[in-house]
Amino acid sequence: MDWQPHITVATVIEDDGSFLFVEEFKAGRMVLNQPAGHLEANESLRDAALRETLEETGWDVELTALLGIYLYTAPSNGVTYQRVCFSARPVQHKPERALDSDISGITWLTRDELAAQPGRWRSELVLRCVDDYLAGVSGPLDLLRD
Repeated sequence: MDWQPHITVATVIEDDGSFLFVEEFKAGRMVLNQPAGHLEANESLRDAALRETLEETGWDVELTALLGIYLYTAPSNGVTYQRVCFSARPVQHKPERALDSDISGITWLTRDELAAQPGRWRSELVLRCVDDYLAGVSGPLDLLRD
């Protein structure tokens, strides 16, 4: 069987009512997403989330909780993704740091500003993760066994 889900990580980072998003060019359009990316070989889920966040945003963050584990099949290509999403708090911004080549920029948006732009979401998971965070969904980080 050739079916292989892709394991990804993402972070929902909130500061004073706004959330940190990346702007990236995908499938011919500029989209919004949480800092996110693929788990690499020999990497823990926590380390992957911290690495992807720093590489894509220039922000060091502190993971505060496990927000959720989401299963998503992209309608555009049929690829299935398992997204392990964390909540995090911003610690330090390193604006001089070059961002990943796929990232056009970063932006802070409120939930309502994000919700008003559904055509710009990378997937429906972008708003769902924010809504889960705002609803207080969370689990302790020690649920993870790396």
